[in-house]
Amino acid sequence: MTNPTPSVHPGPARTPAFPAGEKSSLIGLTRPQLGEALAAAGIPERQVRMRAGQIWNWLYLRGATDFGAMTNISKDLRAELAEHFSLPRPEIVTEQVSEDGTRKWLLRFPPRGAGRPVEVETVYIPEEGRGTLCLSSQVGCTLSCSFCHTGTQKLARNLTAEEIVGQVLLARERLGDFPAGATPEGAAVPSEGRLVSNIVMMGMGEPLYNFDNVRDALQIAADGEGIGLSKRRITLSTSGVVPEIVRAGEEMGVMLAISLHAVRDELRDVLVPLNKKYPIAELMAACRAYPGLSNARRITFEYVMLRGVNDSLADARELVRLLSGIPAKINLIPFNPWPGTDYECSDWEQIERFAEIINRAGYASPIRTPRGRDILAACGQLKSESERLRIRERLALEAMIPSGTA
Repeated sequence: MTNPTPSVHPGPARTPAFPAGEKSSLIGLTRPQLGEALAAAGIPERQVRMRAGQIWNWLYLRGATDFGAMTNISKDLRAELAEHFSLPRPEIVTEQVSEDGTRKWLLRFPPRGAGRPVEVETVYIPEEGRGTLCLSSQVGCTLSCSFCHTGTQKLARNLTAEEIVGQVLLARERLGDFPAGATPEGAAVPSEGRLVSNIVMMGMGEPLYNFDNVRDALQIAADGEGIGLSKRRITLSTSGVVPEIVRAGEEMGVMLAISLHAVRDELRDVLVPLNKKYPIAELMAACRAYPGLSNARRITFEYVMLRGVNDSLADARELVRLLSGIPAKINLIPFNPWPGTDYECSDWEQIERFAEIINRAGYASPIRTPRGRDILAACGQLKSESERLRIRERLALEAMIPSGTA
């Protein structure tokens, strides 16, 4: 039986994201920044804290996209706020739904400064009793990990805190995940409980190379009077930016995941070239120093299974040795193929033998079930469609130009 074709359709018609003009967005501002923005707009100092709290609640708890909806604020003040500020959402370019229920959005953000519009991919993975939203932190990536599709897209720029938080708000809106009575019409599915229960910074980009914006966005996500996710339900994944790992624990306090993928420096130099700058020994030392590390706050080590590359039983035993004394779990990730890759996924029997060695050593080593492969939404497959289109256009143009033409 053939698999059904995943659904793909353009995003819904909506008010253009990020309205033109001099209005500044309130999305993605920290609480102090929001207060400063209101004060600069002429809100009396004695009212700033109260008004900031009201607006915060409307933006992040109720998902308001219009000041007119903020019914506990006077009409005159709502009009004044609308004159100075905007409440944008990213533009949905396309929305794809996998046969397994995974959703992938291609989102467009407007130019910043003299730049051009950019696009990123955001993925929602529904599971039994939870729903995980995979967020991007950069447009493209600088790390060039050889097994990762995103790494083949050059870095365009960092995403702002507004753009990172905007991914969360957009997903919750499309899924009908705001409280009853505040859910916009046209939600993708009915609202039943909390659909976005977990966030992982595992999309496009290296989060610790965009530290301040990621920190501010995750603080907003964890704020109890807004989006309100527990920090234990927020995971930041890094390829090993060693100097920022301890700082991330101190300033973000979220769960940590390490994209490890190899147990020897000479192999990790190839799979994760950042290893040349921060080798495995330095990475393990930073993990051991991660603030709050305990059995209740374990580090997750991600390990993609590549046939004949890193999947030997000797590799499994060395992995156990490397992690000795670190409260950890190991996510074994069957390699998700993408067009042009030379890698292949390990045989399932070999993955199970690899996992057995780790389990016997006392570590949890779940084998991650691939999700969204049919829409290139699985781990390591994200790459904005505009980049793919530009590559196809370039190749088509080259095919039209006779050889030897300047």
